[in-house]
Amino acid sequence: MLRALHDEHAATLLRYVLRLTDDEQRAHDVVQEVLLRVSKKPDLLGDHDVATSLYSVAREVVGAADPALDSWLISDALTQLTPEHRTVIIRAYYMGQSVSDLAAELDVPEGTILSRLHYGLRALRLALQERGVTGP
Repeated sequence: MLRALHDEHAATLLRYVLRLTDDEQRAHDVVQEVLLRVSKKPDLLGDHDVATSLYSVAREVVGAADPALDSWLISDALTQLTPEHRTVIIRAYYMGQSVSDLAAELDVPEGTILSRLHYGLRALRLALQERGVTGP
């Protein structure tokens, strides 16, 4: 079944996934993952035609990988920050603490918290760029 799926659908599926990912190596990996999933669980093909079902599985594979990859990249980049910068970024952006709460808990002025957030985010952006993540 895997060989037949590959022979009949891999090329068009690859073109589709390339449009989703804009990364040739990742697209090849996604196509392989999709074909393996479908060969192991043919019920994933559902009631639609095979190509439509493969595209649907491909979107799931691409979508599931993005948040996990983003989370790993950010966690890795956060390790490059100073403890002070990392602390305020995690507490403000992930734990939702306000500047005034952070200032009180860390016993520093609010201006210091704002400064640490500013420079910490700048350092985080640079660390992400070093890992190949580009952004505004």
